[in-house]
Amino acid sequence: MMSYRKIGFLFRNPSVREELARLDPVKDHQRMVHLMTSYEFPFDMVRSLELALFHTYASPSISSLLQKTGEFVKRGQKRYDDTGILIAQFMQAGYDSELGQRSISQMNKIHGHYPIPNDDYLLVLSTFVFYPIDWMEKYGWRAFTSPEKQALFLFFREVGKRMNLTDVPETLEEMKAFAENYEKRWFCYTDSNRTIADATVRIVENWFPKPLRPIVKPVFAALISEKLRNAFGYRKPSAAFCVLVEASLQLRKWPLKLITFKPYPTLIGNTHWITYPKHEFTIETLGPEHLNRKMKSR
Repeated sequence: MMSYRKIGFLFRNPSVREELARLDPVKDHQRMVHLMTSYEFPFDMVRSLELALFHTYASPSISSLLQKTGEFVKRGQKRYDDTGILIAQFMQAGYDSELGQRSISQMNKIHGHYPIPNDDYLLVLSTFVFYPIDWMEKYGWRAFTSPEKQALFLFFREVGKRMNLTDVPETLEEMKAFAENYEKRWFCYTDSNRTIADATVRIVENWFPKPLRPIVKPVFAALISEKLRNAFGYRKPSAAFCVLVEASLQLRKWPLKLITFKPYPTLIGNTHWITYPKHEFTIETLGPEHLNRKMKSR
């Protein structure tokens, strides 16, 4: 599989985009997602998927289960890193690769310990498609092309099938309709929504020096929709603050059209993980420790 180097250690290599333009989303969506995740949009894909997961906490069914497990509140950074590594593994390597198959298998084993409704899985799956698309449209250095959107959808549709989900939507339009219907039916405020949302905010706050931590929650509140703010009991920040956040994200687009500060390619092995500073993990050790012990003893 061809790899690329930056031009002059800083500038984007246009060959990446040229290859993406040549590929067929039906046959080549695994390669396209690799290029999008590891070269074109590594930072933005991570940020959009963080917001995608945040979106799902507006579902009382999802947030109540996360609250019951205690993992998010007690070991939030570990849960964040474990989830990020598992998802990154199959997005970077492909769901049919040996590493991708092991990652999906580990996710299935972890999820198999909990009574998770199929529709909850499908909601999460849909956010992994639509949040990156929407984020790139608003804040990315460029928007996804139509084939790239289709590739992302087809990729996660196949992941959903490998997670043994049923009734996975067959088109982008069907997936969008499903997500909208789910949200109309189930999204509302509950204390568990607020608990898990606040736990997520605390994870991100700890990435920054203390003087900057108070702005993290308002940034989240500025970036999410009114529907989500209502589901979490969050207030919309002042108009001036929202304009500042929006302007900052718009300004960062322009230099990134030419340069990138992320490695080529950006992979799990050259990414810093707070829980695993020396990368001392295997796919099969990711997830709640008590569940891994239980699975190992079987």
